[in-house]
Amino acid sequence: MADERAPNGKDVDPMSAFRDLRDTYLDAWSKTMVEAVNSEAYAKASGAMLETGLAASAPFRQALEKTMLQALQQLSMPSREDFVSLAERLTNVEIKLDDIDAKLDQLQLSLNKPASAARRPNRPAARKRRKAAR
Repeated sequence: MADERAPNGKDVDPMSAFRDLRDTYLDAWSKTMVEAVNSEAYAKASGAMLETGLAASAPFRQALEKTMLQALQQLSMPSREDFVSLAERLTNVEIKLDDIDAKLDQLQLSLNKPASAARRPNRPAARKRRKAAR
């Protein structure tokens, strides 16, 4: 059967009609589903189902969290809260180190100024002081 040729010289493919039918079916189904999913009614229905599922699973989730916390304590392992607390403390230390670094940079800049500029008073300010003293 693979040796058969159509009048135009190409091989005959008995499955091509089924492939075309499948592609047409999938395109139609895809367009229908896209329209259905993008509707307001679908969004409301999905929201209601998700809310119901979350409300139903909340007690189980809380019980699982308590059990996990107790198991971690028994195994002397840190919990999520321990990691969060440690991360907050490290962030505060990092901020303080950045502040100290900035102050040290300012101090270094002030120490690196030429000594003559630091000793020599500002001329207009010195004149004002002399006039005020008279």
